[in-house]
Amino acid sequence: MTPFEKVRSRAVVLPVADIDTDRIIPARFLKVTDRLGLGEHLFTDWPDFPRDAARGARVLVAGPNFGCGSSREHAVWALRDFGFRAVVALSFADIFRNNALKNAVVPVQIDAEAHGRLVKSPGEVTIDLASLRITLPDGTSSSFPLELFSRHCLMEGVDELAYLIAQEADIAAYERRNPDSLRGAPHDV
Repeated sequence: MTPFEKVRSRAVVLPVADIDTDRIIPARFLKVTDRLGLGEHLFTDWPDFPRDAARGARVLVAGPNFGCGSSREHAVWALRDFGFRAVVALSFADIFRNNALKNAVVPVQIDAEAHGRLVKSPGEVTIDLASLRITLPDGTSSSFPLELFSRHCLMEGVDELAYLIAQEADIAAYERRNPDSLRGAPHDV
């Protein structure tokens, strides 16, 4: 994964509530296991999505409950393949949020006042993971929540498995110091 610390980009505004994963990427495009190429089908059945204007933007602004519906990870793959690195919304569906974090798309949940200002006056925004702040086009900023482990993985450019593999020496040292911790664990399968 590519490390994510800060992104500065114009924002594409689609402030609709309850955008479900089938709207993000319709089911007929889910017959693939490769993430590449899904971006060309992003919001393909949504005539109001400004596809041409959105090209090159890295931030999507949506309404509340973004990513609801089915748990398809393809929705995040399509957003990422199109070029989005962050989605700013009032709230996110839990499964979508988790899928986004595992695929290096940052779910930026902001308060209604900041969201309203961004929707009314879209432009360039800056999302900074180090400070957990988004700076709006008018120069104001707002904080957003992100749990520490996800933040660490995003900033380091590692997924959960890469993080665990990087801890291998510490795990082995612990096991040498605490051989009883392995008691009862199957050794050979």
